[in-house]
Amino acid sequence: MSADFSLYGGAESLDEGRKTANGVSYADRSPRRVFSPKEGSEPDLKAFTAPPQDPKDFLWLMTEEPHRTRRMAIMKAHPEVTKLMGHEPLTKYVVLFVVSLQLGLAVYLRHTSPFSPWFIFAAYAIGGTANHNLFLAIHEITHNLAFKKIAPNKMLAIFANLPIGIPYSAAFKGYHIEHHKFMGQDGVDTDLPTHLELVLLNNVLGKVFFATFQILFYALRPTFVRAQKLTQWHFINIAVQLVLDYILVSTFGPRPLIYLIMSSFFAGSLHPCAGHFIAEHYLWDGLEQETYSYYGPLNVLAYNVGYHNEHHDFPSIPWTRLPALRALAPEFYDNIPSHPSWPMVIVNFIRDKEVGIYARAKRLAKGSVAAAAVCKTKSAAGKKVVAEGELEDSNSDKSD
Repeated sequence: MSADFSLYGGAESLDEGRKTANGVSYADRSPRRVFSPKEGSEPDLKAFTAPPQDPKDFLWLMTEEPHRTRRMAIMKAHPEVTKLMGHEPLTKYVVLFVVSLQLGLAVYLRHTSPFSPWFIFAAYAIGGTANHNLFLAIHEITHNLAFKKIAPNKMLAIFANLPIGIPYSAAFKGYHIEHHKFMGQDGVDTDLPTHLELVLLNNVLGKVFFATFQILFYALRPTFVRAQKLTQWHFINIAVQLVLDYILVSTFGPRPLIYLIMSSFFAGSLHPCAGHFIAEHYLWDGLEQETYSYYGPLNVLAYNVGYHNEHHDFPSIPWTRLPALRALAPEFYDNIPSHPSWPMVIVNFIRDKEVGIYARAKRLAKGSVAAAAVCKTKSAAGKKVVAEGELEDSNSDKSD
């Protein structure tokens, strides 16, 4: 069937205007990976709204991070949203159950070889899921959402840290709060990949390596990017963890501790739940959208961390009430593209050429030399405009 070109405003082909910056047709791109709820159950997989990102560098933005603006708009439209804020008493019981499960299973496996299929399966399927749950319990507790007071939250985080095998809950809090307050700021937000990672891992094999060992990147990168000042809670966290590890090894041998550490590795590796690490803030489909949600069933195992736009908009709303936040303000959330699957995020991250280590939005950190130079340039340009305006006013006065 021939096309009626009288309907296309002068275009001479159906691909006209649909070429990317690299000359590649939109039709040649990988299918879209993120969709807004308003698109329904059968969205157009080729309905791109932006060209792919330049793979040679991160996306550098001069705009403010989007969550503060949306938070203010939602609070204006729905002032009752404040009723959703506050701690969630259920959290401590979930943490107690998962910690007990992991420690019990670790002791149970004390006579099983770490190389046996059952040991590896248990560490991946049960331990990986459980320790991933504890990662996100610590994330939840970091926002003081388990208790009203600060100290009980920090103590619960240290307790939740026990089956992870390595102390990190105290350090995580400082880095994560900065991630919220300074999202995307280079050298401050340690969730961002470094330039070295961009150089070394910006290819398929590099992405496989990153996805497999991403827990190590999130654990080690902060110490190289932004050192923390140690507090008493850091030392308490370290001491409590070392005491438990010593008790396990001295009483039951090394295998329980091996199980716990293997569980932690799998929890942040090629695990279905670990897709959330990539899903949350990597850029997709050429969009400049910095945060993505996921509303699927795996949220049950992950403290609803898939509601990530909602979480960044309102960090004081606990995991049990994030779905209520979305239901309260659908006009703000149903038009935002989200991920339909966490496991497929990992697969698509590795195989798609339009996403990689470079697919993150960055901002110049306030106070940095580069930021100061930009501000100085803008200031000079502003002064020039003002001066020219004053000169015009002066000449106008003289002519009058």
